Amino acid sequence: MRCDPRPDFGGCHPDPNLTYAAELVKKMGLNPDGSADASADVSSLPMLGAANDGDGDRNLIAGAGIFVTPSDSLALICDNWEAIPHFSKAGGPKGVARSMPSSAALDVVAEAQNIPCFITPTGWKFFGNLMSSKEMFDKTDYTPFLCGEESFGTGSDHIREKDGLWAVLAWMSILQKANEDVGLDQPLVQVQDIVINHWKKYGRHFYCRYDFEGVESDAANNMMDLIRSSFVEGDVSSVAVDSSGIKLVDATEFGYVDPVDGSETSQQGLILSFEYPNGLPARVVFRLSGTGSSGATIRMYLERFEKDPTKHDEAAPVALKSLADRALAMVQMTELTGRTSPTVIT
Repeated sequence: MRCDPRPDFGGCHPDPNLTYAAELVKKMGLNPDGSADASADVSSLPMLGAANDGDGDRNLIAGAGIFVTPSDSLALICDNWEAIPHFSKAGGPKGVARSMPSSAALDVVAEAQNIPCFITPTGWKFFGNLMSSKEMFDKTDYTPFLCGEESFGTGSDHIREKDGLWAVLAWMSILQKANEDVGLDQPLVQVQDIVINHWKKYGRHFYCRYDFEGVESDAANNMMDLIRSSFVEGDVSSVAVDSSGIKLVDATEFGYVDPVDGSETSQQGLILSFEYPNGLPARVVFRLSGTGSSGATIRMYLERFEKDPTKHDEAAPVALKSLADRALAMVQMTELTGRTSPTVIT
């Protein structure tokens, strides 16, 4: 699909996400939101679907009837490092990192395998410092290194940049390893099998991102200021619990002190941390992008952890709907920006 190189990318948008890779998403038996299409014949679908952007640095991974979120993909590559030559020949990754808006799926794998894990601001330069810790700063050697961000970027230390082609090859290696002992008369292990078993082991981090594009800049800034004053600088214990039972337990503004060069980066996103009635955690992150004359984009990242395997097959947009409604009401999205729904959900 789309294997004919063209200067204008065939008139299509180059980003490999659920919206702009719609043809691939449908071919893999998925609905536009990434959930499984119940009418699709899974047995007739390709084993692996993958997309890269125009310069090959971003990637989308899907299996027959399952979309692998970038955050889950990163965690699964970490958990299956033995299948990937770059890691297996060195005995596994010596360090891993994710951008703050990405889900914590990587964190639980790194903790289980005793691998140092870093949460950085968005931007590949922060990963580059960690990769170069020994080489340039004579500090701890974290290579071989694995890193990624929720915006479909995955990479390692073989280059100091995200590498979508490498990520696809990593998934091909994972599938090859999973099927190396499968007999000729046995069904092959699918991407869905690998993902579901991973969730059973570590729990599932339901995740999606809402983008509100072209918001009037003053309105967007007013909403961010409200979050700061009412929750980050306010008393979260005084926030009433609504009918959803989802309780606000903390509010912070993310900042980062680079462990390699000591540089400080502030105001990298507003984090609202919640607790569901069953005691499991969730969070919503708000970030602004492009606050110029053409308006701002408000990015809202939703994450909810679920340990119960019987609930893992729920579609992410459905599983996160109550959390989204709760957060949007709290930050007065409609009142302050006039927006009643996101422009894009990924």
